[in-house]
Amino acid sequence: MTITARSAWTTNTSRPDHPDAVLLLREYMTEMVVRYHRRPALPGEVDAALAELPSDDLAAPSGLLLLTHRGPDLAGCAGLRWHPGWAELTRVFIRSEHRGAGGGAALLAAVEERARAAGADRIRLDTRHDLVEARALYARHGYAEIPAYSQGPYAEHWFEKRLS
Repeated sequence: MTITARSAWTTNTSRPDHPDAVLLLREYMTEMVVRYHRRPALPGEVDAALAELPSDDLAAPSGLLLLTHRGPDLAGCAGLRWHPGWAELTRVFIRSEHRGAGGGAALLAAVEERARAAGADRIRLDTRHDLVEARALYARHGYAEIPAYSQGPYAEHWFEKRLS
């Protein structure tokens, strides 16, 4: 378990099929669907999105998933996918009631620590145009926009942070 500088935040590794992870990943995807379509999710829409963009590779050996708690409360998650020499950040999510309290920064610090320990020299990510809060978080923590490295259906901005 990692205890961050913000002592209220703790992170630990989880399998994507653990009940807490399943819950957070569903909440993450629900928010992504709602924000993308700018309306409530339709029946079956979140399940379809979870099937289209699965998270089962966020476990060894292909990646990892971190869950964060704020005090005793399950508060968020972030995943890493391993690539030769680098890691891809994905599924960064903080529950709305915990936003603005340092959870995003705590998660980024924890994933960067794990990526360095695994030998990654940089972290990359892609995100959507409408996720302005996420883009601002990444920029505040040293992630710079880079040319496209992926062609995902929702990739509109690409970021990278050197870890060395």
